[in-house]
Amino acid sequence: MQQQVSPEVLEFLKELKQNNNRDWFEEHKSEFKALEKKLKGFYEEVGNRLKQHDDIEKIKAFRIYRDVRFSKNKTPYKSHMAASFTRRKPALRGGYYLHIAPENESFLAVGFWKPEKEDLFRIRKEIELDGEEFREIIQEKELHKFWGRLEGEQLKKAPKGFDKDHPHIDLLNFKQYTFTKKFSDKEVLSVNFIDKIDAHFKAIKPFFDYMSSVLTTDLNGVSTLE
Repeated sequence: MQQQVSPEVLEFLKELKQNNNRDWFEEHKSEFKALEKKLKGFYEEVGNRLKQHDDIEKIKAFRIYRDVRFSKNKTPYKSHMAASFTRRKPALRGGYYLHIAPENESFLAVGFWKPEKEDLFRIRKEIELDGEEFREIIQEKELHKFWGRLEGEQLKKAPKGFDKDHPHIDLLNFKQYTFTKKFSDKEVLSVNFIDKIDAHFKAIKPFFDYMSSVLTTDLNGVSTLE
């Protein structure tokens, strides 16, 4: 039987959002554990499908507990459940993220959310050298159909050392290179949600493969991997 998200998951998260305190959570902890176990089964199936067309080295289910040490928001629990799927490094770059939340707040996210300083510089140098290829990749028909436009924080001025009049300055100004796709509760609970996830993840692979080739070579195309 095909894995799918249980309606009880969204209902529990909705109640948790309204009762975000330790007393309520402890009272409903056994219910949470049962739902978490089911959702981890869903994550595993997403990962198994991913492995049919990508090399995934790690599946991580994020904890429900919030780290409130440096946050003004002191609520102890997240009102969502999530998992990430990591490609095999160092040869493969980019990551997949699945976020399950009620009230039509579920989404998929892919790309490079917090690139290392050296990686960000290497990406920008590649765009500086051949921005047309990068642009063709992100505007490819299948990718655009599933993911839409490139997202991420952007600088207001040109990055240090780069020409503010460069023809691809809009791409050079990105500090992150990500794509997101939101889903309604109805879509999340549908039997074919896992098929939609897999189709979206398949569509982003050309972008990941391009970025991996950039981040594992120098500007002369020579591999930087030992």
